Amino acid sequence: MRLPDLHVALVDDDDSVRRAVSRLLRVAGMDVRVYDSGSAFLDGVKNDLPDCLILDLYMPSMSGLDVQSSLAARGLRVPIVFITAHDDPDAEQRALAAGAAAFLHKPFSEQQLLSAIQGATSAAIRLH
Repeated sequence: MRLPDLHVALVDDDDSVRRAVSRLLRVAGMDVRVYDSGSAFLDGVKNDLPDCLILDLYMPSMSGLDVQSSLAARGLRVPIVFITAHDDPDAEQRALAAGAAAFLHKPFSEQQLLSAIQGATSAAIRLH
């Protein structure tokens, strides 16, 4: 699946996940910016919102839910695809209730991630 011309931000504290996922997204034709923490993403995003945010749920100091909440508090809307290695139904429910487009459990397939991004960005286009 090719999704060219999408600007995607990837936030994950695991370097191997950042490398693998960013490589997949670039092969699919996307422009990818990677961040190792939620605060680094929020500091870097200011006025240049991505078309989609791939966001790890559990990270040191600032969780993915904290990032989602901070974006909402700033009035910034960006489609979010959460990724996590933890089975936490309560966190999944909170993320989706707060507007996340998708919630994927690691390990996920390339197709699952690309389909989630496609769904998230298609839904965002319909909202504008």
